[in-house]
Amino acid sequence: MNTTEESSFRPKRIIRRRRRTDNSTTTTTTTTTTTTVDPLLLHKVLQESHLPAAYSFEIPKTVQRIQELSAQQVALQMPEGLLLYATVLADVLLRLAPCLQQVSILGDVTYGACCVDDLGAHALGADLLVHYGHSCLVPLQHTVIPCLYVFVEIQIDTEHLVACLNATLGDLHKNNIDLYLLGTVQFRHALVTAQQMLMEQGYTNVSIPQAKPLSPGEVLGCTSPQLSSEKPIVCFVADGRFHLEATLISNPHCQAYRYDPYSKVLTEESYQHDEMKCMRKVAIEKAASAHVFGILMGTLGRQGNPAIVQNLQQKLRAHGKKSFLMLISEITPAKLRLLPNVDAWVQVACPRLSVDWGHLLSDKPVLNPYELNVCLEEAPWRDVYPMDFYANQGGTWTNYHEQNKARQYDCSSKKCTC
Repeated sequence: MNTTEESSFRPKRIIRRRRRTDNSTTTTTTTTTTTTVDPLLLHKVLQESHLPAAYSFEIPKTVQRIQELSAQQVALQMPEGLLLYATVLADVLLRLAPCLQQVSILGDVTYGACCVDDLGAHALGADLLVHYGHSCLVPLQHTVIPCLYVFVEIQIDTEHLVACLNATLGDLHKNNIDLYLLGTVQFRHALVTAQQMLMEQGYTNVSIPQAKPLSPGEVLGCTSPQLSSEKPIVCFVADGRFHLEATLISNPHCQAYRYDPYSKVLTEESYQHDEMKCMRKVAIEKAASAHVFGILMGTLGRQGNPAIVQNLQQKLRAHGKKSFLMLISEITPAKLRLLPNVDAWVQVACPRLSVDWGHLLSDKPVLNPYELNVCLEEAPWRDVYPMDFYANQGGTWTNYHEQNKARQYDCSSKKCTC
């Protein structure tokens, strides 16, 4: 069963559906439809909604896109931290977009932009999917319905952030510091503001690095810029460690601080590099003697890339290994225990599943695509563990590598296994 079929049969968790209640705006005629939003009505609706002023839900842009498509059904998808605003957003969109008849809220867990569930939204009959809280990782030409990404940028107290950095770095010479500002996509504008303020206060080397095609300063849990400075100092803006750890893993030489914009606390952070690399090397060495590999392709939204799966299948066959493909929405120890005759697993979902929890998921090795390449001696072990899963310059195990960009099986190839 392919990804589309799997997603269609798997029942979607829908929290709530909002329907238009007034009959005066149910016409589907598009000849007089306007794509602009009445500013007075917009102001009134937003005031009555009580959505947090610091959060940019980009309502006008969303309504404009709905009107352009004459969309009658829209699906909303967002991480759990934003779900409390979902029903309010649904009501706001219904009030502002005359063509809109129904809004469905997807309730399946959403870890990142790789989980964009256009397949599930399509199965529900949606004309548009609005994905909140993440940047666009899956190219729009590869989704089965139109998708709109809303980053939900958040305003923070940038002056306090800069004051914390000054108090922490005050003993260092400002012109001798290589300071890098990074964070999650919600705070990208705050990084630019902080950079300007720091340079006005005498810091000469303040940079916002970029791992293209991500936005400047943006870090994913699996993708981070590599810093060229010998002694970089990183200030990472986020309310948790997960994304920061990607920067720490790919830059083991950096001195890192994390600023939590909610608690307004700046903390020094570190990572246990030796322990992580030791555990991953043991898993790779154990998998080298495996005969039967189970390939796990994540079906949580668009997590799994079929092109990467095919690449791995071909390499395993070339090395005389047996493999089978298993589609799975979430990888759990209980599910892996159901197949005790598998010697090793390789998961094409999130590389961090192996790095962070591989030893907890199974007593068999659970590798990610990079680690399988190392296991088969198709790639060397890197002393600096790569965090490049969605970077343009990543290895053959990454999503934007030339052979994986199409995100589909190449059935024209003689090596096709589907």
